[in-house]
Amino acid sequence: MAVYTEVSDEDLSAFAAQYDLGAVLSCKGIAEGVENSNFLLVTERGPYILTLYEKRTKREDLPFFLGLMEHLAEKGVASPLPVAGRDGVALRELCGRPAVIVTFLSGMWPRRIHPQHCAQLGEALARLHLAVADFTMTRPNALALAGWRDLFAKSAERADEVAVGLRDTLSAELDALEAHWPTDLPTGVIHADLFPDNVFFRGESLSGLIDFYFACNDFLAYDVAICVNAWCFEIDGSFNATKARLLLTNYRKIRPLSRAELDALPWLCRGSATRFLLTRLYDWLNRAPGAYVQPKDPLEYLRKLRFHQTVRGLGDYYLDDDEPANPGAAS
Repeated sequence: MAVYTEVSDEDLSAFAAQYDLGAVLSCKGIAEGVENSNFLLVTERGPYILTLYEKRTKREDLPFFLGLMEHLAEKGVASPLPVAGRDGVALRELCGRPAVIVTFLSGMWPRRIHPQHCAQLGEALARLHLAVADFTMTRPNALALAGWRDLFAKSAERADEVAVGLRDTLSAELDALEAHWPTDLPTGVIHADLFPDNVFFRGESLSGLIDFYFACNDFLAYDVAICVNAWCFEIDGSFNATKARLLLTNYRKIRPLSRAELDALPWLCRGSATRFLLTRLYDWLNRAPGAYVQPKDPLEYLRKLRFHQTVRGLGDYYLDDDEPANPGAAS
């Protein structure tokens, strides 16, 4: 979440008048994230989130995102639900941007990740993957392996400004990923951006998942790899095997991973690290003027990539190479 577009009081009042939410009491920008403009909107009916979709979010993708949130709500997954105006339409326009109001989820994202957070995340991610099994809309992953070369090309000339040798490191890694990327794993809709600031907890209990604007169709295990990278490393860059084992074990209790998915996990983790390194590198070198958010450090994901490059088997993730693929499937 972030703020790129300012909304005047007059524009906000006219926009809110299209809903049955009562008068606007306050509206405050949310400065976290990198993609869209987000505001905490408080009306007489309570708090909501107002999102203005910026240029990097394609208008034609919005029905998929909103439909997915509606589907998840129907399946009982704690996630935001788009709010329709009096005319029954949720997707509208504000300040020249597509805009939507969604329900507010209570809770806070964990600033310090503890093992129990990872355990609950693993279970929640698996339930999410099961919930979308019958979701009929699809969206290709624009940030999948096929697009990484083009993304790299946009930053290659200046990559060494961020770290000496980074250009050659990324070029070699892309060669390796293209040679070893799996081709026949279970697919479905994935969140694709389930970082800690997109997961809310109330006390010790996970209370909701937010920000589905990178959701797409891809390998389900790739979503797991994204979470391993986002949740299982410490501030100093070290890999926390306890967190990884809890995340993976609790995921597998709900949705078993196949042998092929387990075997592919090291490459999926390397791919996830490369994808976020590339997008962070581009944002670092091309900072949006006027944005109320700082780009995230790409070198964090270079350190994670280097760890995964040393992995030789599941034992490095503290999973046994010979353990069954489907332990404790949920009833």
